[in-house]
Amino acid sequence: MGDTYQQAAERLLSDHDEGRRFENFSSSLGIANVDDAYAVQARYVELLRTRHGDKAGYKVGATSKRIQEWVGIGEPIGGVMLRDRVMQSGAEVPVGNYGRAGVEFEIGVRMGRDVTAGNLPATVDELADAVEAVCPAFEIIDDRDAEYGDVDILSILADNSWNAGAVLGAFSTKWPDLAAIRGVAELNGAVVDEGHGRDVLGHPFEPLLWLARHLTASGSGLRAGDIVLTGSMVPTRFAQAGDRFDFSLDGLGSVSLAFSA
Repeated sequence: MGDTYQQAAERLLSDHDEGRRFENFSSSLGIANVDDAYAVQARYVELLRTRHGDKAGYKVGATSKRIQEWVGIGEPIGGVMLRDRVMQSGAEVPVGNYGRAGVEFEIGVRMGRDVTAGNLPATVDELADAVEAVCPAFEIIDDRDAEYGDVDILSILADNSWNAGAVLGAFSTKWPDLAAIRGVAELNGAVVDEGHGRDVLGHPFEPLLWLARHLTASGSGLRAGDIVLTGSMVPTRFAQAGDRFDFSLDGLGSVSLAFSA
């Protein structure tokens, strides 16, 4: 299957470069299961690394019931974030860089120590000891104008779970109860939605624990310094030129992102 995985990865790179709309491709390319999809993702990420730098961390997606129902997915999904795609609050990016740019409103995590098969925490409370800091964050996704009534999870997974970047607010080494924390999403100065940390699988560290288990099962793990986006508290908002997004977390500050023409 190695050649098939590489061919699928090269097709993904070409589809993005040529601005092609997202279409399900798993069945046509023989991607039969989740393991196949992650194998294609790994090869696709290797191609992207030549343009966007080394791994900076990971995203976890489809972590709230609202988002799972919206996209028709029943479990979290993971992707890799690359160094040159991680930006700081106040970033401005051209909307034309994406097939269709979506913004997700998240809690970001920076790991303080390695989490591998030899020291895999059993609970969220145990995992918290491995977290160095948290921050308000955006994930930028590129769904390339996908038709949500007909999306295929294997195709999304292979496409690096649609990750196209991250914007991080200031990290804090102390944080309030993340299950209870309220997040407020604003678009062009108007509140458009709000959610709580508990909307992300009950606690934002639950997706982090899922990711740790997922990575250790494949023989790797989380490393000190890794940045992880834990999933959006509210459904994705799509960007147009001139839009400014702000996201604030009670007691943790805010993050901003603008899109230019």
